[in-house]
Amino acid sequence: MIRKLLLALMLPAALALAGCTSSLTARVQRFNAMPPPDGQSFVVEAAEAEDRGGLEFRQYADHVRRHLTALGYREAASRRDASLIVTLGYGVDRGRQQIDEFPNPWGYRRFGPAYYSRFGYFGRRRAPFYWGWHDPFWDPFGYDVTVRTIYTSFLDLDIRRAADNQSLFEGFAEARSGTDELPVLVPNLIEAMFTGFPGNNGERVRITVTPERQQR
Repeated sequence: MIRKLLLALMLPAALALAGCTSSLTARVQRFNAMPPPDGQSFVVEAAEAEDRGGLEFRQYADHVRRHLTALGYREAASRRDASLIVTLGYGVDRGRQQIDEFPNPWGYRRFGPAYYSRFGYFGRRRAPFYWGWHDPFWDPFGYDVTVRTIYTSFLDLDIRRAADNQSLFEGFAEARSGTDELPVLVPNLIEAMFTGFPGNNGERVRITVTPERQQR
């Protein structure tokens, strides 16, 4: 009976927490010498050789393309025809453990030890992590202890003038989250980068991307 009551009380909080995880707050820094958009042409290239020509990179490049065309730039047929070269880089780290401990108002104690996959680490896109619970027991002075992994992702966006390789825009975005999935992270970081684009030269801002803004 006690377990059912506790689960009923905890469910709304868990659902609220799940809703919060769909947003992403990024720290964005931009250096800007961009001319006003006047139909300049561009191509989007990968910063890392391993991403060039890949289907995953094309997905992210398409996000950048849509933002630039909405601002008044146009996509060039080839690098030779482009007046602007846009370089896109991105990645995520292996993550770090964070332990949260807080008083349990119901005196119900849970322990959440971390378990790593026996398969180990599979490159920058995968860091398998599991967490489980010991059998709960009654403790009038209990604490809830959770162990989670926090990942730091980043996005680099550079724009140069093709004619003389002059730098016109340098942008860097960084965010912490509970996932290392690049298909989730990179579109959000791109959205943050283009919020208020190109921004003020040298500015450093915090931008929160919500599901509503992702669907624009």
